[in-house]
Amino acid sequence: MKKTTKRYSITGGALLALAALMLIFLPKRTADDVLDEVQVTDSTEVKEISYKYGIPTDDYEVDYGIVKQGQNLSYLLADHGLSHRAVHRVNEKSEGVFDVRKIRAGQAYAVFTTRDSVPQAAYFVYEESPKAYVVFDLRGDCSVRRGENPTEWRQKEVKGRVESSLWVAMQNSDASPLLAMVLSNIYGWSIDFFDLKKDDEFRVVYEQEYVNGQGLDNFHVLAASFRHTDSTYYAIPFTQDGEELYYNEKGNSLEGAFLKAPLDFYRISSRFSNARFHPVLKRYRAHHGVDYAAPAGTPVYAVGSGKVIAKAYQRNGGGNYIKIRHNRTYVTTYMHLSRFAKGIRVGSEVKQKQVIGYVGSTGLSTGPHLDFRVHENGKPINPLTIKSQPKKPISAQNKAAFATLCDSLVRRLGAL
Repeated sequence: MKKTTKRYSITGGALLALAALMLIFLPKRTADDVLDEVQVTDSTEVKEISYKYGIPTDDYEVDYGIVKQGQNLSYLLADHGLSHRAVHRVNEKSEGVFDVRKIRAGQAYAVFTTRDSVPQAAYFVYEESPKAYVVFDLRGDCSVRRGENPTEWRQKEVKGRVESSLWVAMQNSDASPLLAMVLSNIYGWSIDFFDLKKDDEFRVVYEQEYVNGQGLDNFHVLAASFRHTDSTYYAIPFTQDGEELYYNEKGNSLEGAFLKAPLDFYRISSRFSNARFHPVLKRYRAHHGVDYAAPAGTPVYAVGSGKVIAKAYQRNGGGNYIKIRHNRTYVTTYMHLSRFAKGIRVGSEVKQKQVIGYVGSTGLSTGPHLDFRVHENGKPINPLTIKSQPKKPISAQNKAAFATLCDSLVRRLGAL
């Protein structure tokens, strides 16, 4: 018995010794080794949830539509099963967030309906614009919130030549024609866009805002050149004293004291003349202004800052007209307006490019147009020849930075 017991004792000791040796000489396992040997399985699938307007679309049936003429929020909600009491509650919750009277025909909307056996409208979403929307949460006590779709700015380039108009040239170059309006605003002090010539050339590097892959009518010109007659006009954006302005290659601001024209370009139907055949009176007489043919209702701008010195109606002449004194030298007159802009009165101070009225055909006129006149020291002058001093140039401390930027952008425009 003692022998056996001893054997067991020896055997147990040997086993303990062997275990100790293994711990000492065998390679140590790392945390990675353990993970490699253990396979972790998870039977739960991770489902990607799709959202639109911040709402999980997979949980609802979504009905998209367009607001039709005569439809309002009450009509649309009632058409999707809401009671008059529920519609009234939604209208109350909208106060201070969104004016439901501003729902317009032609705008998109979406209705999110539950997938229950008895479906119920849970959300109504109205798109104010491609960017902004309003969510009406129809559940429980209801709530209303605003939201915006994520947007991105894409950089683009365009080059083209004028054949008939800048608007058409943009279309022919596969660019938005509204970019032509942006250029007319940038060059409004230096180029007369009513007098473009065939083969005038433009080159533009710009950014356009996009939402859900759709291009919006929002642009930011990064650089531009416009070859008009024998001159090339550059537009280089530069921020100085917290304000971004466009400058030419010499560092002079493109903005001046007077715009070249008092409205976005359409066409000149009659020019400054001392002997023009009047279409109504059927006789020759002086026409000391420029007529811009444009659709009725087209906004008319003040070409420069100043004070309104006359606002009246002349039955057998200029119809609704406004006169603005800009300084001791210049007075401008805007005639045949259909109506005046809100808040415009004698004594009003107006800013450059502020809307003062709208194109019409009041007074002695055969059709909608603007008769624009300029007096210099009391004498009528051709509005197309008015000189405009530029705003502040690039400062001395910013000249080096501007020169570096300008050189790179001019080279880029030349490479288009």
